[in-house]
Amino acid sequence: MSLLDGLSKAIADGSIEIVDLTAPLSAATPILQLPEPFANTIPFRLEEISRYDERGPRWYWNDIHTGEHTGTHLDAPVHWVSGKDGHDVSRVPLKTLVAPAVVLDFSARAAQDPDFLLSIDDVTAWTAEHGPLPDGGWLLYRTGWDARSDDQERFLNADEAGSHSPGVSPECARWLAEETPITGLGVETVGTDAGQAPALEPMFPCHELLLGAGKHGLTQLQNLASLPPTGTLLVVSPLPIVGGSGSPARVLALVER
Repeated sequence: MSLLDGLSKAIADGSIEIVDLTAPLSAATPILQLPEPFANTIPFRLEEISRYDERGPRWYWNDIHTGEHTGTHLDAPVHWVSGKDGHDVSRVPLKTLVAPAVVLDFSARAAQDPDFLLSIDDVTAWTAEHGPLPDGGWLLYRTGWDARSDDQERFLNADEAGSHSPGVSPECARWLAEETPITGLGVETVGTDAGQAPALEPMFPCHELLLGAGKHGLTQLQNLASLPPTGTLLVVSPLPIVGGSGSPARVLALVER
């Protein structure tokens, strides 16, 4: 039996489970809100072209209105000024789009403190127990934030001081960018950075440092609680938008059961 035949058989008999990590994309999908004077993306919207009527009697279809960074999406290096000379979303290496992944679960810490920042010590303690981060793979950072994803207000969790959601410390972001072999960071929050990232140094450290190092981001993931700490194969399917800084994506995880 070939490797691909074996994979197909394992998926069919359930010994490999496909877990959908993608948030449903609709007009209710939470979107990032930047303060003035910065421009914001538009909410997702369908515009009907025809629906079995005089505009098209036997077909239904829509135009899609959305931003590149809406819902579950991939950030390419060119999304940030530090990665402006890097590749766009149409040129993300295929080995990045199908790659191993590990899950670091800090949902208990984030439940106690919505401004929790992942540290280098947190990651090295995890690797001491579970093994090294995957070479060319993904670090998926579980915070339990996906439980809020059906409500824009709870998801952004903002007050007069700004948004409050967990993220990564600047020191850890630099370490992940410069000293680990991962291809990218995946999170459950609206972006790869913490809600209070504008006050960090550098501002938005995951964007600044990881994208600047030619790495990638995945955001608004769901169902990370269904994945084991190690042993997941991630499949990421963004649109290959030429010149695009990112794209909504379907993200699937293959897990042995």
